[in-house]
Amino acid sequence: MANPPHYLAHRKSWNSWNTSNVKDGNRPSETAVEDMFIRQFMRGTWHNLFVSEVIIKRQHNIIRIAGIITRSIAPYKIYFLTGYTEELLSYWLQCPIKIELVTTDSKKDVVFKYI
Repeated sequence: MANPPHYLAHRKSWNSWNTSNVKDGNRPSETAVEDMFIRQFMRGTWHNLFVSEVIIKRQHNIIRIAGIITRSIAPYKIYFLTGYTEELLSYWLQCPIKIELVTTDSKKDVVFKYI
């Protein structure tokens, strides 16, 4: 978030690498559609809680979803949403899903520099 949008391809790495699009890749279009589905599911399930972007990391058979959320709801609701999200996405995508969250008090605490 520190760079303007037109510098992202030159100065920063993308938040999800889709390496299956390389020559003779296993799942070229499925990975892009799954990433889009995961981001929309997270936006709908964790409504207005994410302060950062949803970051998707794929390692072998595991999909890790990371991000920063605010502490605007009770902790037991965060635990419920974490388990709910992991279970449903694991069932739909047929692979283990791991949610990695960091909490913050407000959006102003997140470092954001756009010059």
